[in-house]
Amino acid sequence: MNHAKTNPGHFFEDFWIGQILRHPTPKTITTGDVALYGALYGARFAPQSSDAFARSIGYDHQPVDDLLVFHIVFGKTVPDISLNAVANLGYAACRFLAPVKAGDTLNAVSEIIGLKENSNKQTGVVYVRSQGFRQDGTMVLDYVRWVMVKKRDVNARVPAPHVPTLPPALRADELTSGCPQIAREDWDFHLSGQAHVFGDYRVGERIDHLDGMTVEEAEHMLATRLFQNTAKVHFDQWAQAAGRFGKRLVYGGHIISIARALSFNGLGNAFHIAGINGGRHANPVFAGDTIYAWSEVLETEPLPGRNDVGALRLRTIATKNHPCADFPGADVAELPADVVLELDYWVMLPR
Repeated sequence: MNHAKTNPGHFFEDFWIGQILRHPTPKTITTGDVALYGALYGARFAPQSSDAFARSIGYDHQPVDDLLVFHIVFGKTVPDISLNAVANLGYAACRFLAPVKAGDTLNAVSEIIGLKENSNKQTGVVYVRSQGFRQDGTMVLDYVRWVMVKKRDVNARVPAPHVPTLPPALRADELTSGCPQIAREDWDFHLSGQAHVFGDYRVGERIDHLDGMTVEEAEHMLATRLFQNTAKVHFDQWAQAAGRFGKRLVYGGHIISIARALSFNGLGNAFHIAGINGGRHANPVFAGDTIYAWSEVLETEPLPGRNDVGALRLRTIATKNHPCADFPGADVAELPADVVLELDYWVMLPR
């Protein structure tokens, strides 16, 4: 069989520090994409749900959900970075830099910034900075992730290990470019669905989002295809039957979007994700699992010079098959097997 014209994906030994990867394929975000994303997750944040609401508070257009932008840019990177991944391990220094609207076309570029072979010699961890751009060259997203990738040849020589130094958290005041000045006086709390504003939240407060969402096989694969994420572990049941778990693994970003949608109950006016400080997929999720979430307020930042919005730093924990009441400790330091996501991020909401 001739495989000369097909793409087997990169293996760990194919990467080098400083390598630049320009990813196919540009994707124009359509109103259909936006509607499908809404149908998959049911997020109800007002500016992303209503063009009229968005314009009333000062946007030029209804913004595309921040996580849809993230997933599309992430999906661009998969064929070159993580087609042969064992697991996506974590995120850091993620900044949402400009609003995106339906009709915009996104493309992505990545740079390899770190490599570390694992002791088993069968896999290694690849650290990559990826950036997403609009058709006019505006950077809309910049983030780092690290992913465990298989080696093609366990005996292949690899570079000396280099693990990049990443900030433990982004400063909220460097994350405001993705959130235009809003007309705070025109924010309609009846239409947004909740009355709570920036000043109503306190450091250490823990918010149980109460609702649960069961992951369906068709939905998680449909979502991953929407993002043009081609990672084999999410689709090929025949291949996965002989693998570690014996079944398809749910894309971690699917869980992030579920947790974000669930967070509306308690954080309904947190309309914009400004940045992701860090995150990890602590345990795998499979079709049939039910996801719950809670959030803890880590910091409050009033944002000097911005009287319209303030920033909350949140730590959101998602669990499977156990509601949040089953985890009385807010810390969950050891992340037991039923904790599937830990996400540290900044959100903007009206003051």
